[in-house]
Amino acid sequence: MDSNVVVRSSSPPSHEGIRKVLTAIKLFLVLVVFGGCVLLYVVMPTNTYKQIWQPRIRAKANSSTYFGSQGANLLVFTFPIMLIAVMGCVYLHLGKKLNDYKMETEGKTNRFAMWKQPMLVKGPLGIVSGIELTFFIMFIALLIWSISTYLTNGFNKITPQSAAKSHEKVWEAKLESASLRLGLVGNICLALLFFPVARGSSILPLFGLTSEASIKYHIWLGNIVMVLFTAHGICYIIYWAVTDQIFQMIKWEKTDISNVAGELSLLSGLAMWVTTIPRIRRKMFELFFYTHYLYIPFMVFFIFHVGVSYAGIMLPGFFLFVVDRYLRFLQSGRRARLVSARVLPGESLELNFAKSPGLKYNPTSVMFINVPSISKLQWHPFTVTSNSNLELEKISVVIKGEGSWTRKLYQVLSSPSTSDRIEAAVEGPYGPAATHFLRHDTLVLVSGGSGITPFISIIRELIFMSKAYQCKLPKVTLICAFKHSSDLTMLDLILPMSTTTPYDISNLQIKIEAYVTREKFKDNSMNLRATWFKPLATDEPVSAILGANHWLWLGLIIASSFLMFLILIGIITRYYIYPIDHNSNKIFSFPLRALFNMLAICISIAATASAAVLWNKRSNAKELKQVQHIEASLPRVSEVYNAERELENLPQQSLVQATNVHYGQRPDLKRILFECKGSSVGVLASGPKKMRHEVATICSSGLAENMHFESISFSW
Repeated sequence: MDSNVVVRSSSPPSHEGIRKVLTAIKLFLVLVVFGGCVLLYVVMPTNTYKQIWQPRIRAKANSSTYFGSQGANLLVFTFPIMLIAVMGCVYLHLGKKLNDYKMETEGKTNRFAMWKQPMLVKGPLGIVSGIELTFFIMFIALLIWSISTYLTNGFNKITPQSAAKSHEKVWEAKLESASLRLGLVGNICLALLFFPVARGSSILPLFGLTSEASIKYHIWLGNIVMVLFTAHGICYIIYWAVTDQIFQMIKWEKTDISNVAGELSLLSGLAMWVTTIPRIRRKMFELFFYTHYLYIPFMVFFIFHVGVSYAGIMLPGFFLFVVDRYLRFLQSGRRARLVSARVLPGESLELNFAKSPGLKYNPTSVMFINVPSISKLQWHPFTVTSNSNLELEKISVVIKGEGSWTRKLYQVLSSPSTSDRIEAAVEGPYGPAATHFLRHDTLVLVSGGSGITPFISIIRELIFMSKAYQCKLPKVTLICAFKHSSDLTMLDLILPMSTTTPYDISNLQIKIEAYVTREKFKDNSMNLRATWFKPLATDEPVSAILGANHWLWLGLIIASSFLMFLILIGIITRYYIYPIDHNSNKIFSFPLRALFNMLAICISIAATASAAVLWNKRSNAKELKQVQHIEASLPRVSEVYNAERELENLPQQSLVQATNVHYGQRPDLKRILFECKGSSVGVLASGPKKMRHEVATICSSGLAENMHFESISFSW
């Protein structure tokens, strides 16, 4: 066997057929459909599109008595993206069936290795790979192309004679034209704004992305959107002021652009934008969190402002976000069964929830948790540290007390008078569709503080694979830095808490280098406390909201809800709007038409998603009944374990032997990384920004071509 290849087992012929189907689906969706959408946005500002393509499309699509003037945009902008979303669900379902750990040869992985390396480390964009930087430059080029083409074509139509007819000067006419074009270009960014924040997206995985890793794209897009929309609004206000039309600011036209709605939308956006300033977000996270709910009036008034026909350009991203948001709402309505907690020194916690055995997730997944006794509205994301293959009936997260919410939770659980039950709700877990860290023959995991949590999930995955499969696993070096020696107890969480057979880690080549930066001696008064709770019968194990065939059900919801939306709009347009527009002297109210469309979207999504969830709840009832009440076989009182006594079982002894603790110093990351041997060294960094930037700088220096860097950062 080639030393650069890791193989799980030979694939059956059916799997080869599935791979061919997956390749065909991905090529069709990415190259044909998505490529066509990109081409459309490139051509859209040109006279060719406006004078030739658009009239022909509108002549056929807008002539329908069922969709009216919005038919063209539904066909051109909405349908292709919905097709990608539905087919993406099929792609992910088939990919999940493979459940394959087969690795590619290093020759193949090196094709894009250089492009995945960090190209920018320090700066407003954060850590940016070559691929990300390339697409970012291409996107900025698209925006520059669009605004320059719009302005050129618009200014060419403005002459002294045309301006005089409107009782304007030439520069005033050009200012009005530029103001409009700024808004048009802003809509391009708005069309993409909601894709990264759909946590259960079926589109992001097609491009190898996850929602938590794509938050930075949402931040980039949000900043560009607000710059363009703010410039759009300010330019119009200046234009109205110099042309004595300031009264336009309070106009709400029933059959034209509504300026008041645009202003309300902009004010909502500005309020959100101000709270995203890093200093405000860090120090007043609650303000940032609650202010972001203003996305609802932002979008509602935006649709009122531009009209429902033009809103079809940004409809796909928002539609898919609403589907995802409603499914999250349904899942969050359930009370999760919190079984136990391990309270660690250093204000750290491990929460253990009961889960359905059918719930599967990959390492580095994230779960959102709400504890109503602390805050009924706040949801916080935490890395899932458990492994769905090792721990069939339990899902765990580790929480570090670094904010007001987490500190309150720690105080509640560390109190001697802890309640027998802590009410909690969860959303997720959400994570990558596949694991890529197994492609390397050496893994270097660099963490700072609570950044160790995603690496716990990776190590547990390797423990499972070493036990279940005959395959070559990568060598693992875990470099973890903590401020205080009390935080060393987080290393005890690497192995799951087992009440039966201890886990065998003898086949796993692992070395742990732990650094305590602010203390020079060990604190021997470190105790762990395990607390078991008594959940109510109504508390449910954490389970997939749409069952084992989640992706198929999601595709069905997207397709059926969009079809239901088209049917509802078709009926309303044909039998209510069309008769008024064409059989009377009146023009149907634009805001009312927009309201009908928004109601149709909400009704369609709520009806189809609720039906799918109820169906799965009934079909999964048997499985949920089979889930044992784990607390029945566990102690019902709090027990205190000395940290060193907990290390006495054999697996923990193996970990202790593999661990070197360094007091009063920081890791020499450059030396450690350059000493790593192997044709492919995967370097994963998780923790403080400064540390991740340091690791990224070392990996991108070009001094070691075998390093492949990945930053794990959760910027929710």
